[in-house]
Amino acid sequence: RVDSRTANVEERKRRTTKRKRARTPLEAFYLRYLCVTDLSAQVWCEQEMVYHKEKPSVQLPEKTTVVLNTGKSIHLARELQDHNLVPIKTRSREDRWAIKLLNILLTITNLREGQRVRECPVFGVLEGVFVFGIIDQLNYTAKGELQLNELKTREKAYMPVPAQKKRDRFQVSLYKHLFDAMVQGCLTQDIFVHHLRLKPKQSLGQEIQEYAQKAGFVVQCFEDLLELVLLNLTHSDIPAIDRLQIEYVHQETNTLLGTEVITYHHDELMSMSHYFLAYWKGQRDPKGVDIEDTWKCSYCAFVDICDWRQQRVDSLIQKGSEKKT
Repeated sequence: RVDSRTANVEERKRRTTKRKRARTPLEAFYLRYLCVTDLSAQVWCEQEMVYHKEKPSVQLPEKTTVVLNTGKSIHLARELQDHNLVPIKTRSREDRWAIKLLNILLTITNLREGQRVRECPVFGVLEGVFVFGIIDQLNYTAKGELQLNELKTREKAYMPVPAQKKRDRFQVSLYKHLFDAMVQGCLTQDIFVHHLRLKPKQSLGQEIQEYAQKAGFVVQCFEDLLELVLLNLTHSDIPAIDRLQIEYVHQETNTLLGTEVITYHHDELMSMSHYFLAYWKGQRDPKGVDIEDTWKCSYCAFVDICDWRQQRVDSLIQKGSEKKT
């Protein structure tokens, strides 16, 4: 006779194993949302992006860290040209998202007044996945067009190669898609509550309430602020983004290397997004670079442990052996 207790233990083990196999990357990395930069990183090398999530303790080369920090400093200097940064203490997840929502309210106000806006948050849902990003700059051109300007800093004093431009084009195109949907009233309260698991009735921190009041907004809980943002977006009369531009600047000299004006292709953006999101939903395995793009590996911190790269090498060796035989 089979011991029922043993059978139950084995059944629980099988169920646990099945649940582990069924976990999507979103679940495995405990992610409630993706950043636009997560998706744009997949344009460059999906496998590298995955390693960054799996092995966050792996240190980037010192040179890479210096380049990243220099880029952040240049971005900050530009932001300070237009905005004063106000430090606010947060005590909950609702507080942290409230700061993003307050920045959207300030963006709406400034755009209504025709002012230039820096560091504008954008939110949206793509194929059931919440996506968040921050637009570098929004401003109206002399023709009255709403323009998105993305700043990219470069260590080298020349324009990027096509592979880098492709990643940047995808990033700004996705920003436009999210922003346009926001000002067209596509966001709802349920989206934030469901995807981010935020508590609508959570009281906001005292500093956040005081800052909001100084800006002309009276809010007490997260739901108050969220409703105010959604109402302002719906009735803002702010147009969709007309013009996409990427500005490449040399880090050392802060000189302009060149400007790329991007043509927005909605179908192409949706097709690429669908492919990238399929990985996050567990519908396919991560993919590394193709053979012709292996030059990218020389810039990767994970080159020595990359399974994808080793599989490609083994495949080439096997094909070579088969030809000899």
